[in-house]
Amino acid sequence: MTRPDPRKTAALSAALSGAVDLGALKARADAQRQRTTAPPPPSAAGGHDQGPSPWVLDVTEATFQSTVERSLEVPVVVELTASWSQEGAQLSPVLERAARAGGGTWLLARVDLDASPRIGQLFGVQSVPTVVAVAGGQPLDAFAGPIPDAEFAEWINRLLDALRDRLPGIRAAEAGRTGEEPAPEPEDPRFTAAEDAFEQGDFAAAEAAYQAILAAEPGNAEAKAALAQVRFTARAEALDEDAVARADANPDDLDAQLAAADLEVASNEVEQAFRRLVETVRRVFGEDRDRVREHLVGLFELFPTDDERVTKARRNLAGALY
Repeated sequence: MTRPDPRKTAALSAALSGAVDLGALKARADAQRQRTTAPPPPSAAGGHDQGPSPWVLDVTEATFQSTVERSLEVPVVVELTASWSQEGAQLSPVLERAARAGGGTWLLARVDLDASPRIGQLFGVQSVPTVVAVAGGQPLDAFAGPIPDAEFAEWINRLLDALRDRLPGIRAAEAGRTGEEPAPEPEDPRFTAAEDAFEQGDFAAAEAAYQAILAAEPGNAEAKAALAQVRFTARAEALDEDAVARADANPDDLDAQLAAADLEVASNEVEQAFRRLVETVRRVFGEDRDRVREHLVGLFELFPTDDERVTKARRNLAGALY
């Protein structure tokens, strides 16, 4: 199966963590289960006689992160609506028809804001329905309210033209489009079990699952990067909001410095986190230095190796060590 680069995945997770609480995974999983068992809203029911589509996704807070990751390959059009919205009920079929016709050149991600209000907060939604185009993890364009088929087609085609050279999945989908929607590729059950445990907030089980994959396949980069993300998220869930203030007030407290760095990464203050730990490495020696260095290297694993922030921090770390 094809998966996003796990290091880019982790970077997106850190970047979005300020809006999507890393400490609420259990609540998200509960919300997802409730959404699954509840009757579908009008935007997801009735009037769609073609069956489910791999290009139309019903998204919750539990699955939002993995959906955003897919915008590394093709644009993701996020439909933010609610079951009570009559305008949303008018817009949803327009978007679904266009997504099916697009043949995988872009994805439609439908969000019921009654079930997943934090996603609406992330985008600053003022009215429903609101539609936001996301590419490379960043919102690019948006509109609110109903829109005719032809007008939406013009809007999405303009986005595809602008992004075709940046997102490889657009050309790939265009080249392989046959008019028939492909069957979803089978999931690797080992990763599925690990991801399910992670979404349910069972970090110990998720860690054990990824470790089992690595025991069988030591070179599995995806499992290695996912393991780093699980460990980070488990730590981030337990962080206090005043971790940075406590560390600044107690520069010799190693535990405080490590916790503050984690909180800064979770708040997307990545360079500050790296700088904090490099400066701590300069001040300590022996086992304390090794501990801080290992923690910093573990944070590097959350990001692509070519991330400029990681490259700079590695140089600074080498200077601090030698």
